[in-house]
Amino acid sequence: MSEVSEVQPHPELPELTNDAKNWAMICHLAGFFGFGLPVAGHVVGPLIIWMLKRDEHPFIDHQGKEAVNFQISMVIYMAIASPTICLFFIGIPILAALWLLDIVLMIVAAVSASRGEPYRYPLTIRLVK
Repeated sequence: MSEVSEVQPHPELPELTNDAKNWAMICHLAGFFGFGLPVAGHVVGPLIIWMLKRDEHPFIDHQGKEAVNFQISMVIYMAIASPTICLFFIGIPILAALWLLDIVLMIVAAVSASRGEPYRYPLTIRLVK
C-alpha cells in the first residue's frame, strides 16, 4: 500500500497564521476610510496598512497590493463617472453602482482573507506590483 502524503501548495511560504489573515482582512476593510475621507481615504487606508505590514508575511503583502490596486481603480472609475453627472446625468446611477460594488467587493475580499484564501478583485488595474 502506498502512503498518501499531504502536499503543501507552496512549501517555501511561511505558515499562514491567524495574525497574517487578520492583517490581510484589515487591508481590505481599510478601504472604508474613503467614506470618511473622500477620494484619498479609499487608497490611503489600505496603503498605510500594507506599507506597515507587507514585510511580515507574503499573504499580507499580496492581499495588501490587491486592496490598494482595487481602490486606485475605483478612484479612477469614479473620477471618470463624476463628470458625466454634470453632462448627462447618467453618472448618478453609475456612481451609485460603483459605490455598491466597492462595498460588496471589499466585504467579499475581507471574508476570503479571514479564511486564508487569496482574493483577486475583478475590474482592477494592477499598478502596484
